[in-house]
Amino acid sequence: MGSVRRAGKLAGLALLSWVDVVIELAAFVLLCVGIVFCYAPALEWARARSRRTRELVGLWTGEEIPSPYLPAPAEPERERDGWYRDGNQLYRRAWWIRWSRRFTWIREDPATGRELAWQLINPVVAVVFAAFSLVAGPAALRGYARWTRYWLGPRPARKRTRLARRSELLGQLFGLYLISLALLTTALVQLVVLIGAPALFPGAVQHGRTIADTFRREAENWTGLRIARPYLPQPAPPVARADGYYQYGKRLYDQPWAPLRRNRARWILRDRATWRDMAAGLVLPVALLVLWVPSVALVIWGLFGIVSLWIGRMFTDLSVLSGWFEMVGLPAVTGVWSAVAMTFVALAAVLLALLPTPWQLRLAARLGRLLLGPTEAAQLAQRVRQLDQTRTDVTVAQAAELRRIERDLHDGIQSRLVAMGMQLGAVEALIDQDPAAAKELAAQLRTASSEALTELRSLVRGIHPPVLVERGLTDAVRAVALDSPLKVEVTGTVAGRVQEQVEACAYFAVCELLGNAAKHGEARRVTVGFEYLDGLLRITVTDDGKGGAEAARGSGIRGIERRLGGFDGRLTLVSPPGGPTEAIVEVPCQLDPPRAPVPSSPKTSTCSETV
Repeated sequence: MGSVRRAGKLAGLALLSWVDVVIELAAFVLLCVGIVFCYAPALEWARARSRRTRELVGLWTGEEIPSPYLPAPAEPERERDGWYRDGNQLYRRAWWIRWSRRFTWIREDPATGRELAWQLINPVVAVVFAAFSLVAGPAALRGYARWTRYWLGPRPARKRTRLARRSELLGQLFGLYLISLALLTTALVQLVVLIGAPALFPGAVQHGRTIADTFRREAENWTGLRIARPYLPQPAPPVARADGYYQYGKRLYDQPWAPLRRNRARWILRDRATWRDMAAGLVLPVALLVLWVPSVALVIWGLFGIVSLWIGRMFTDLSVLSGWFEMVGLPAVTGVWSAVAMTFVALAAVLLALLPTPWQLRLAARLGRLLLGPTEAAQLAQRVRQLDQTRTDVTVAQAAELRRIERDLHDGIQSRLVAMGMQLGAVEALIDQDPAAAKELAAQLRTASSEALTELRSLVRGIHPPVLVERGLTDAVRAVALDSPLKVEVTGTVAGRVQEQVEACAYFAVCELLGNAAKHGEARRVTVGFEYLDGLLRITVTDDGKGGAEAARGSGIRGIERRLGGFDGRLTLVSPPGGPTEAIVEVPCQLDPPRAPVPSSPKTSTCSETV
């Protein structure tokens, strides 16, 4: 009877899941109309019911069910100036950042979708198991525990089949089509605004550019084909003249708003990408419609045909269902064997529809790059802007490096040399009067000179490590790995030498990433992989730390980006909360053939003990 009572309690708890579904559905409807603050709390409210079910199942059956959810996002951290930073946006209070992170965390968690399906199905299953417990007793409870573990327990990542992958590609193609419909809508709105209210046209264009950016981003995520933003750089704010007025053309204004608005309108109207975006909104929906409609039509025809042959025949006469196949010129279905033959035909139609989906998706992305990619003028303008920013970053990095070297020399080596000079004066004064004291001071001088030499070597390593010159990049990183408190595994190699400046840039970037993994990431194991392909040096640093790293918040990461910017390199950081963290350093460079090791100098070698 105890098993029956417990099964009944679990069934009653399961019936409350339908209440959670109603609340979540209402929150989703509010989300669709713009009220976004109810959706995440509704899902978290439902998670309390799931957690209670896991606890009771574990208590009554011994089947422990771990939490399936991703780790919760970290709390926002206040910066030194009192602001909270999220990307490029600053906030006085942390509640908005906290809410947006939790919303993203819940929405992107794979366990959220499984939990919603469980809430819909579980009440019926729980009632069935409760009735079965009248006969089977504890066996019914154990069966319900396995059922709950399947839905609410963590699942290992499974490799998707080729058929599932192609089905996903078809869905992604349909997603690009929906984005193109949004582009069409914004293009029509922009045309209406341009004719009826030209003053609002720049704002409408900038809003439409966010949708075009969405198409570029998703096309790159789904196909790997990068579509750069084609827009000309935004004009700088107007600067006041010596008399305090702001000039636009031949007119003067006492406030900057009118020149700013006119500059903005001219920037929008003269940018060819504005009109190319509108043209893309008219062309892409038609082109993508031609791409996905045949595949979707074949998939629907095949799946509906299979369902109608083996399920629909239970409710409808076979002669009626046969018309679904006769409409495309196939023979009528008259019996079981003809139904089996048509089943194979329907399956072949589904497979035939999914076969070209990779090509269709790539073709859609290429068409998007043709219409939404940058023109030659936009590329030149972006290149000039990038070079200007890179020059500024390199100048700042060089100035900071010079200040560091100057500080280290002034506070370290210079102080030691001054102290040694004073001690030499004391030795000269004592050498005739107290030879024993003079010998003791000379011994101290010897120790001080050795320490000064060690500090000088450390300073030289910080400027350009000798091991990097002697052994190359991969061996220099292996030397750093040996000194790191983490378990560092270095994989891959570079068959040759790149330019010394590029080697130094990549070396210091890896050192900074290893230091961040040990200091901030709380990692235990790090993997550093080297790869050189088609003129691009790629270094991947992966750690098993807590994750949550953000390039916008870390001064060290920003320093890496400045160093790489001087060589047209880039840093890609992927660090979800809970880890792992993956940093990819990419630097374009030329590979020289391997050269003989540089002989070690007794003054700079890392293994020299010459004083």
